[in-house]
Formats: sequence, C-alpha cells, structure tokens
Amino acid sequence: MEVTAVATQGGYGSSNWVTSYLLMFSDGGRNWKQYRREESIWGFPGNTNADSVVHYKLQPPFEARFLRFLPLTWNPKGRIGMRIEVYGCAYRSEMVHFDGKSSLLYTFNQKSMNPTKEVISLKFKTRENNGILLHREGPNGKHITLELVKGKLILFLNSGDANLPSPDALMLGSLLDDQHWHSVLIELLDTDVNFTVDTHTHHFRAKGESSYVDLDYKISFGGIPRHRKSVAFPHKNFHGCFENLCYNGVDIIDLSKKHKPQVLIMGNVSFSCSHPQTVPMTFLSSRSYLALPGTSGEDRVSAIFQFRTWNRAGLLLTSQFQHRSGAFILVLNDGKLKLSLSQPGHPVRDVTAGCPDNSSDPGCASPLNGFQGCLRLISIGDKAVDPISIQQGALGSYRDLQIDTCGLTDRCLPSYCEHGGECSQSWDTFSCNCAHTGYTGATCHSSVYEQSCEAHRHRGNSSGLYYIDSDGSGPLGPSLVYCNMTDTAWTSVQHNGSHLVSVKSSNGESPQPVFFKYTASMDQLQAIIDYVDHCQQKLTFHCKKSRLSTPHDGTPVSWWVGRTNETHTYWGGSLPDAQKCTCGLEGNCIDSQYYCNCDADRNEWTSNTVVLSHKKHLPVTQVVMRDSGRPHSEVAYTLGPLLCSGDNSFWNSASFNTETSYLHFPTFRGELSADVSFFFKTTAFSGVFVENLGITDFIRLELRAPAEVTFSFDVGNGPCEVTVQSPTPFNDNRWHHVRAERNVKEASLQVDQLPRETQTAPADGHARLQLNSQLFVGGTASRQRGFLGCIRSLRLNGLALDLEERATMTPGVEPGCPGHCSSYGHLCRNGGRCREKRRGIECDCTFSAYDGPFCENEISAYFGAGSSVIYDFQHINDTFSKNSSSFVALFHEDLTLTGEMTTLSFRTTGMPSLLLYVSSFYEEYLSVILAPNGSLQIRYKLNRHREPDVFNFGFKNLADGQLHQVKINREAAVVFVEVNQNARRQVILSSGTEFNAVKSLTLGTILGPPGADRDTQRAGALGFTGCLSAVRFGPAAPLKAALRPGGPARVTVRGHVAAASRCAEGAGPGAPAPEATRPLSGRSGSTDEGTPLVNANRSDSAVIGGVIAVVIFILLCITAIAVRIYQQRWLYEKNESNIPKTGDNAETALKSELNMQSTVSESQKEYFF
Repeated sequence: MEVTAVATQGGYGSSNWVTSYLLMFSDGGRNWKQYRREESIWGFPGNTNADSVVHYKLQPPFEARFLRFLPLTWNPKGRIGMRIEVYGCAYRSEMVHFDGKSSLLYTFNQKSMNPTKEVISLKFKTRENNGILLHREGPNGKHITLELVKGKLILFLNSGDANLPSPDALMLGSLLDDQHWHSVLIELLDTDVNFTVDTHTHHFRAKGESSYVDLDYKISFGGIPRHRKSVAFPHKNFHGCFENLCYNGVDIIDLSKKHKPQVLIMGNVSFSCSHPQTVPMTFLSSRSYLALPGTSGEDRVSAIFQFRTWNRAGLLLTSQFQHRSGAFILVLNDGKLKLSLSQPGHPVRDVTAGCPDNSSDPGCASPLNGFQGCLRLISIGDKAVDPISIQQGALGSYRDLQIDTCGLTDRCLPSYCEHGGECSQSWDTFSCNCAHTGYTGATCHSSVYEQSCEAHRHRGNSSGLYYIDSDGSGPLGPSLVYCNMTDTAWTSVQHNGSHLVSVKSSNGESPQPVFFKYTASMDQLQAIIDYVDHCQQKLTFHCKKSRLSTPHDGTPVSWWVGRTNETHTYWGGSLPDAQKCTCGLEGNCIDSQYYCNCDADRNEWTSNTVVLSHKKHLPVTQVVMRDSGRPHSEVAYTLGPLLCSGDNSFWNSASFNTETSYLHFPTFRGELSADVSFFFKTTAFSGVFVENLGITDFIRLELRAPAEVTFSFDVGNGPCEVTVQSPTPFNDNRWHHVRAERNVKEASLQVDQLPRETQTAPADGHARLQLNSQLFVGGTASRQRGFLGCIRSLRLNGLALDLEERATMTPGVEPGCPGHCSSYGHLCRNGGRCREKRRGIECDCTFSAYDGPFCENEISAYFGAGSSVIYDFQHINDTFSKNSSSFVALFHEDLTLTGEMTTLSFRTTGMPSLLLYVSSFYEEYLSVILAPNGSLQIRYKLNRHREPDVFNFGFKNLADGQLHQVKINREAAVVFVEVNQNARRQVILSSGTEFNAVKSLTLGTILGPPGADRDTQRAGALGFTGCLSAVRFGPAAPLKAALRPGGPARVTVRGHVAAASRCAEGAGPGAPAPEATRPLSGRSGSTDEGTPLVNANRSDSAVIGGVIAVVIFILLCITAIAVRIYQQRWLYEKNESNIPKTGDNAETALKSELNMQSTVSESQKEYFF
C-alpha cells in the first residue's frame, strides 16, 4: 500500500506512552529502511500523555508491505505503550525481473507519438551497482541511455553533433543498489530535459539545436540487445526488478505479460520480483563490533563479506590462528585495504589494495579509527552467517550494531555546497571545498568579492581590474571589471570588439552584423546595471556615402540591438523616441537638414559620436549597418566599453528616529542558507536591527549592549545565539558593518574586522528555517526594543532592500543618513579634507600636495637645468603694492608663522642642489639643499640680524638617483626632521621662533637671494635637475598650483618644467620617462623666461597687441638677457673662489649630469646659455 500518514496514542488509561520513535518500512520483511521527515531528521516526536493523538502527514508518502515502529524514548514514570493507526491507499504494481542477460525491446506506433514531448517513468531495485536500465538510438550516433554506475544513475544524452566533444551526462542518486525501490522520471521536451530520481530533480538544456524526441521508434529496457550493442556501450545489462514501467502512459510490463507484438522479450524475464533479500547490518560507532566463532580445528581463516562506508579508515577484521601461531588484521587505512600478517619469528607481511599511492585526496591522510558503515553477505569458511541468528543471540556477540538495515546515508545528496563547491563526507558530517569558486564559508555561500566598484572605492582601493559580485551570495558568479576611481567610481565592462570594425558589402549582399560578447554574462550585466545610478556606452561612426536612415521617409537602414535582443534606431542620449544623433539633439550637424552627419550622404569621410545612456537598453550587443552596398560607400565604427557609475544599494539608508518606528518588507526566504549584511551607526545602547518570525522559528539581529551584537535564531532545534563582543563600544556614531550567516552546517557573525564567531549546527537536527511574518527592519513586531540610528546597504541573501523608498512612506523613519566622514574620513590622505555628500564622501585636496579621489596621487614635475617654479604668497591689489612699507606691514601682519609643516620628495644626481627656498620681506628664509657631498642641509634664518641656523643631516649621499622623502615640522624653535620615514632628528633654533612676512617659495634655480648665506646662493645658482613631488609648505602646494589650474595662487614657471606621473617611475636617475612627462609649456604656449602664470595656465592673449607687443617683448628680452649674463658671470666668479678642493669629484659629477640634461631639447640648451 501507499502510506500517507501515521498517528499514535499512549496505552489506554495508563502512564505508558512513547515520546519519540523511528519509523521503518520494507516490502519483504527484511532489509528495513528508515523514513526521514526532513533531510536530516530521523525521529518522530511522540505523545506527551496517554490519550491525545499525534498525527503526522508523510511528505513524501512511500510504498511498503511492512512497517516497524521503534520506540526511542518513553515516559520515565511508565513503560512503552503505543496505539498506532496507519493511513494510506491501495497501490497497483506491475513488476518484471531481469537476470542480467535479458531485456525488453519496445516498438511504438509512429502515429501515436507526441512529437514534442516524451515521458518515461519506472521504479527499480537491485543489489548490483552497475547496469543499463534503458537505451534508445537515433541517426548519426544520437542516443539516450540511462545507466546505473557505482550505485548512481547517469543519463547520457548524445545529440549526434560531431562538433560537440562528448555526450552530456546527468548524474543523480546515490547508494541506489540497496535493494530498495527507487523512482525514475525522464521528461524530454525538444532540447529540454527534466531528470528526477526519488525526490531530486535535475533541469537541463542540452547542447546544440538537435531535438531528443526525433529518435528511432524502438527503445530497450534492462539492457541493449546484442545486435545493437556498440563499442561505446560494453557495459552489462541490468540485474534486478522494474515496477510500473511506462512510456508516454503505455504500461510496458502489461504489454509484455500479454505477449503483445509491440514488445520483444529477450532472455529470461519473469513478472515477479523474486530477488533474494539480504540482511545488512550497521556499525553505528567506532566502538561497534561483531565477534563470530572461527573454523575450529583448522590453522587457517577464510572470510567473505561486502562493506560500504564513507570513512577512509577503520578496522574491518581481525583473527588469530590456532595455537597462537599467527594473526592477521584487515584495516581500511587512508582509503586503502591493508592486510597485515604476523607469525612468530617472522616479520609482518602487508598486502594492500585500493587508493593509489599518488592520490591527492586529503582523505587519504585520515587517522585510523573504528569502522563505521554497513556489512552484508558475511561468510566464515564455507558457511554463510545469518544476521537474524546474531540478532536473536544464537550466534556470536556484538555491540552498537543495527541489524537488518543499512543506516548509511549520503550527506552530499542533495549537496548543500553552493556555487560549485565540492562536497565530501564521513559517517556523521560533510564538508565543502570552496577553492577556486570565489565563495567562502561552511557551504561556500558567501562571496569573497565586493558588490561593486563603489564598495572597492570606499575601501581605499585605487583604479584597476577587480572582481565584483553584484548579487553577493545569489546564483550569479563574480565578474571581472575595470574600476576607474575618480570622484565617483566607474565600472567598465569590456567586450570582444573594441577595435575599429569596417563594414563593406561584397557581391551586393548585406554585410554580416558583428555580435559583441562581454566579459560578463547578460545576467551579470543586468545585475550590475540594476544596482547603478547611470550607464552609458560610446559609439563612434565613420561614414562615407553611407547613411543611417533613408532621406525620403526616414526609414532606418542601420540600427543596434540591446541587452534583451530588442532593436533600437535612436543614436544619442537617453531618449529612445528621438531618432537623432547627438549633433541633431544639439543642433550642430554639418548639414542642418539632417539629424546625423552620416545622413548628409557626402562623398567624404564624416563621423558621428553618440553616447547611449538609456540603461534599460544597454549594453549594445549588435550593430547593423545596411547602407554600405552602394558604389563608393564605406562605413566603420567603434563601440566603447559599458561604463556605469554609482551604486544605489551601497548608500541606500534610512534613519530611525523613534523606538516604535520600523520598516517592513516581505517574508525573508532563507530556508537552508540565509545571510544578512548591513551597516549601522547609532548612539543608543541597544536596539533590534532585523527580525522575522515564524510559528516557532525566528531570526533576529540586535545590538544587545553598547559593545555587543547578537545573532539569534531557531530552526526547530531550540534557540541559538552567536555574539560578537568588542573592546570598544559600537554606539560611537560611526558606521559598523555586520554580516550574519546561517546554514545547515553552522551559524556565524562578524562585525567590522573583529574575529568571526561561529556555532556549529547539530548533525541530525532540523535544517529548514520556516518564517511566515513580515520582515521588520529597525524594530520588532511588538514595537519594543526598536533601533535608534541609521541602517545602510541592507542585503538578504545578496538581494538589496530599498530602505529609502520604503522610508518615504513610513512615519518616524527618514530616507538617507548624514555623517559619512566620521567613518570614511580616514580615506582622505595627505592633508585632504573630507566633504559630505548625500551618498558618500568626497575628498577636498585643495590644501594637499596630492590630488585624486583620495588625495593619493602625487603631483610630480621634472626640472631641467636652470628651471624653476616660484610660488608668490602675496594676495593684494596691484595699486596697494606701490607703497612698499604699507605692503610689508600688512603682509607681516597676515603671515607670521609660529610653525609650519614642510614636505617634499625628490630624485636627483646633482649636487649641490637647491630643493626648496622660502623667502620673506624681512630677509628671513628657509632653505633645503643638498651639500656638495650629497648630504641634506636645512637652514633657518628667522632673524635678519642673526646668522642662520645650519643643520647638516649626514644620513648618506641623497643625490644617488633614488627617491627620497623629507618632512620638516617646526613648532616655534623646535624642528623635527624625518628622512625616508625612518631617520628622525630634533633640533633647536637659536635665530628665532617666528617666520615673518613670508614672500615666496622657490623650487629650482634662484639667483642672488637677498640675505642668503653663500652655500644657499651657490646651490640656488645651480638650481635643481631631477624630479620633485609632493611639495608642501604649510597650506601652499607650489607644484599643484603650477600643474593643476583652479586655485587663486600666482605662480611663475621658468625654463623646462614637465609634469611627470611619479618620481619613482622615472627612466633613470634624475631623468624623466618620456611617456610619463608632459612639458608645462605644452599646455600654455611658449615658455618665455620670467612670464608669470596665473593658476599655471598661460594665455595667448598677448598676441592681440600685434606688432607693438612683439617690439616691446623683444626689447624686454634683450634687457633681461644682458642682466642675466652679468649676474651669472658675477655669481660664477664668486662661487668658484669658495669651492673647496674636496669638491672636485662632486663638480665632475655635476658637470656630467648637466651635460646629460642639456641634450633633452635644443630649446633647453639655448635657454640655459
């Protein structure tokens, strides 16, 4: 019968009732099988008194002739007492038995076939682990075969396509050779296949376009007829029983019993299942054993048995010979069978078989343990062992043994390992190998990658290639994208057609369209697009006598195809209804009669660049150009990558203002795997973040105490809690990240970077989380213990919840949450200031010597011989500057510095060199130079009437062509100096404590600085040749002012100063890399000596003066050159007399360096002269 439900009561009018029991069934009274209510639940809860009825509906039902109820626990004040009722219905059964050499060949009526769908259903049982159940062939090697291989069913599908390397194979089931009935259902719908074994189904779409329903009109069951057997299927036929075998509703067994001509019986086939029953036994623990008497009077031992286990180690058999003349031990060790023989006076002899020596399976290193598994068909000597006699105590002895059933289960069926994780198991547990999957955790559930480029950006990552996983723990895998970190994070997805595509017809036929394949799948692209704020894709056309639409009626002759295979004929912006290019929208096409340049149909090359930004239609998957068949017509185009910016889930947040306010969402569905992640910030002491309830099950995340976050849940095994405690409180009004996960293996909780806390789930407990209420965010159903603060970026199983949209319609909750700088302000480096945005932050690098999204990109410049950058600190009107005494008084009043921070990095081989010089109107100064021996010297003169303080930091020769960093921090008279982030010194100034009337800062060459000492003058005359970067004096960043326009500073650039990407990336000592440098003069025209640059942006407006300006300019140049030559000659004669003899080597190196640099360009040579 088919059993559908059971009910139990206790003994009538007594204290006898059973509180838990096992339900077992069999169809022959032997080899019992245990019924499981869930994947991991064995027992049934019983009664709590003698009279109440406990009823259980069995899902799924099962067919059996015998039932067994095994009490596990009962009322401790009474005895075992059960009244049982079984519910079911009649079950019709048609059986056939195959002996391993027989088969049935069914020929069906061609007219009765359904051409689009075929259904095959059957039940089978066997104790053989190999055999073919059914086979059907077609033309060109096409076939369908269902085969039992090592106790698993494999459905082989061969489409007959020679281009496919091998047939598809679907595998389902495990331990199917246990002599119990197993059901099989195969549904073929053209190229779609549904394959079901027992309760597990595999949905599959076959490769190729060939249908699996157009095969021959013959199908064989139980094996392959000999005349049809091929080399591809040398395997043996099926040995066992079939039940209720149907093909498209036709009962094949009934036709066979009636000897209908449609069925050909081959071999010995019987219509009853007379397969002999075996009695297995289960060794439940490592302490289990079975002791049997040996063969008496013989000095030999013979044992035969079959065993099955998941463990890779265990003691199988041991025995001693008569008169203690020897012994042997058979063990399973590292997956190998090992037989050890020992005799007195002889060494131990080993015989092994099984696991290969070069096996890389980690299980091959398992320690030896007691055997756990199943044994059957045991024989000692020539006599078979009857397990029932053992059970009745008539034979041998045993412990922890379960007789007449095999309790071995496949814990990897179904596999709880997600995202392609590999499942392995032992007797009582399973594990998942997540290597190379991109996921982590006990079941490979959680993605190891960030969800977007925006998330990478706010981890402080720079631009580059990254994997992102837009749906987190969802079914989509990670995709490789390029993240361009600017003021916003841009996600770039490349495709296979980034080169120029030329379209030209041949023989009057239309050209074949180009299909674009992206580095991410369409599902991944849709997930990326759904979570971003904006997407765009650039398409550039180059056309000659080729149009996008016909002139008479505007019919499109070119179009593009979007993500969902829809055709689009618009060419610009995000307006799908406007069939215009960008020039048509802006009104600047080359011919005003047309809305696209290409439609002008000119016999010359024209171009259109369009930016497609309607993100529902992106990305472009195909571009079709049909108007290239006319004479002399040509067209080419380039399609840029898909570019997307923003992340509408990462900053999606809500503010909870009252303890009774909350947001509600649909019920969370996370039966077997559930993860919840979000950010929160608060000043409250406690509150519930998320809660979802069921009848008895629940899941909850809460701030239980200021420094304690708790994840609690119940899946039917009782409440479970995982808690993370922090050494510092969480209610500090800063963002904290929470990630909780619960699966069938364990529950885990992690907050920020604190250690991850876990709790293991019971091995045989309830596994499914069953919820039915709404999901509450920021509160509970009871409106108690509500959360006060902000929650952001809430995701459940990878799905982002729109908190802001729900908050707009909920009292007590506001969309958004300010105050991101408190958590992310540390990303603004090198003096950058954090600025709040509605979604995130931005770094203001105005007062930093760096730029970039996080003020991390150093601003570097290469200085040629004789070049300089002068940063002027004055900010007054030109008319007021005529009164010098008033000017000095005002400037002194405005810029009296009691301390300043000075930083710079340099790379040079020149010595002596002037790295930095800051002057004042009172002849006070700061100079940083490299001495003739390459050592660092710092000179402070803070009183014009006193000699400067000179500090020589002889760390080493710093003119070695390597990058060096210098940091000088002055606080009144105390100066801290740090070189290369490790060499530190502190000195005390004697010349003063205030830097008065700061005038200008000079990098490079400076001639005759007033009041400067001789060494500074000599270094200033030689200047600096090499690379300078990250220069900062207090709030002033001279290189940034010169190379990045936009500030109010007034900068003068003399000579050849070229922007460089980084000083550390130079091509050689003191020289720039050609591809990394950019002459400053290239941005602003000529580089005439002494011409000031406002914001480092030279203007060509001087040309307006015409001839008059040219004449004035020439006269000024002649005068300046004459004065310069006189100054150079005077300084050279003065410095030459002061250079000591020990500086000969340095002078030689300096001349060599200057000679090398003078070859950079011809203009530099003339300028230096």
